[in-house]
Amino acid sequence: MEKDYYIERLLTAISHPNRIKILRLLKEEKTLCGCEILSAIGIEQSNLSRHLNTLVQAGVIYAWKEGTRMNYKISDKRIFDILDIAEQIVNKKLSNLKVLV
Repeated sequence: MEKDYYIERLLTAISHPNRIKILRLLKEEKTLCGCEILSAIGIEQSNLSRHLNTLVQAGVIYAWKEGTRMNYKISDKRIFDILDIAEQIVNKKLSNLKVLV
C-alpha cells in the first residue's frame, strides 16, 4: 500500500474531538485504563470503546489487558508534535479572525 494511505489513517484517527481528549489524557498520565479515560471524558462506554479501537487500529496507541482492565498508552510520542502543530495553526487562524472582527 501507498505511504499516503497510512498517513491518511493516522490523521483520520486523531481528527475527532473525543480522540484528541484521549490523547491529551494519555500525554499527562502516560498509561491509563479504559475506566479512567471513561470517567475523565464522560462519554458512553460504547462510544469510548469505538474511539479507543480507532486509535489502536491506526497504531496511535497500544492496548493490553491486565486482569480485567484494559490499559492504553501512546505508541509514539511524536503524535503530540502533530497535535501541537495543529493547535498552533488553529491559534494563529483564530487570532487573525479576531483582528478582522
